[in-house]
Amino acid sequence: QVQLVESGGGLVQAGGSLRLSCAASGRSFGSYTMGWFRQAPGKEREYVARVSRSGRSTYYADSVKGRVTISRDNAQNTVYLQMNSLKPEDTAVYYCAASSALVPSTRKEYDYWGQGTQVTVSS
Repeated sequence: QVQLVESGGGLVQAGGSLRLSCAASGRSFGSYTMGWFRQAPGKEREYVARVSRSGRSTYYADSVKGRVTISRDNAQNTVYLQMNSLKPEDTAVYYCAASSALVPSTRKEYDYWGQGTQVTVSS
């Protein structure tokens, strides 16, 4: 069992930056692939980024590539999402999730989810 708690969301102007954190409790954080998703009102939950168990391999959605960096600190049981050059279309609730799969490609492959943190980007 893994419990995930996101933090770091808020209101920011377009062009600004935010750093989201996701603190995990429970066993064997380092044995999970970690991902970030987001969901805007009226839209489906979107896969944003993924980081491998070791932190050496990452994946980014095209919509955020070049503006977002995912990282993890296994000693601190925390995964981060650094977001730069934010746009109004980045406004959404951001969720972190943990997967026991090696390379999860869909949200269904994630086993544990946080409660989400709101990110609002004003124009």
